[in-house]
Amino acid sequence: MAFGHGLSVKSTTEEVKALRAVYGVSQDDLKEVMIVGKAIDGKVEEIVDEFYIWLRERDEWDQYFSDPQRVIALKKVQVTYWEQFFTGKLDVDYVDYRRFIGETHARIGLGLPAYFAALTNFLDKFSPYITSVEQFAAVNRLLHLDAALTVESFNRLSNKTISDQNKALMEMSTPVTSIWDGVLMLPIVGILDSKRAQDLMQNILLEINQTQAKVVILDISGVAVVDTAVANHIIKITKATKLMGCICIVSGVSPAIAQTIVELGINVETITTTASLKDALKLAFNTVEVTIGE
Repeated sequence: MAFGHGLSVKSTTEEVKALRAVYGVSQDDLKEVMIVGKAIDGKVEEIVDEFYIWLRERDEWDQYFSDPQRVIALKKVQVTYWEQFFTGKLDVDYVDYRRFIGETHARIGLGLPAYFAALTNFLDKFSPYITSVEQFAAVNRLLHLDAALTVESFNRLSNKTISDQNKALMEMSTPVTSIWDGVLMLPIVGILDSKRAQDLMQNILLEINQTQAKVVILDISGVAVVDTAVANHIIKITKATKLMGCICIVSGVSPAIAQTIVELGINVETITTTASLKDALKLAFNTVEVTIGE
């Protein structure tokens, strides 16, 4: 049975061998786990039912488990999980299924503390069937490997989701807008780091190329902090637009920002700046020889 469908990352045989080495899961350990599994055989569904009685008292129940159909589906998943655990077979399917569990937790928003609490509860329920130190050590080693795979998968998908959301947010909050023939405007709000500055520059240059704009207004009145790095990012953007034959006007330079830039010793001789967006618009329209009535 293959469990890797839809996973962000699928495992390989070489990776499984490496994981076994890292977590010290030997063939003897897997045999000991299998012995425990034989003692538990036929009781996994009952143990899972007991687990859900415990789960009803936790805060997560109302948010994630109030739907009876979801509970039925999740019980089947957990029965499969533990039956696979106690087969003593650590292969590609096994690793992929653990990653699937981690990604499932990330997709529904169920945090890792809930996962670890559940793992501890299940271990308590399996304890009566563990009859030797060797069995206990083997089960724990395999559980540690399980937890590592689940956490790794959870974090990878969570970080990707956050990255995608941040990217979408930046695209929505910093659009390059054509406000007149030959005039573009880009309002920057929030924090300007290296990655965002690079994306902004790319978007601006692409828009200049497509519209053949002569002026671009970079409004920084909404930038949270202006330090050396931010000032240098702005200078790089203005230089890049100049190479495209486009004048860049930086608007929204407040007294505090101006003082900060001066104190930092940033060379701003090549930058055209205005205190307000209104002044920047006047300058831009004059550049493209457009007359706007007062």
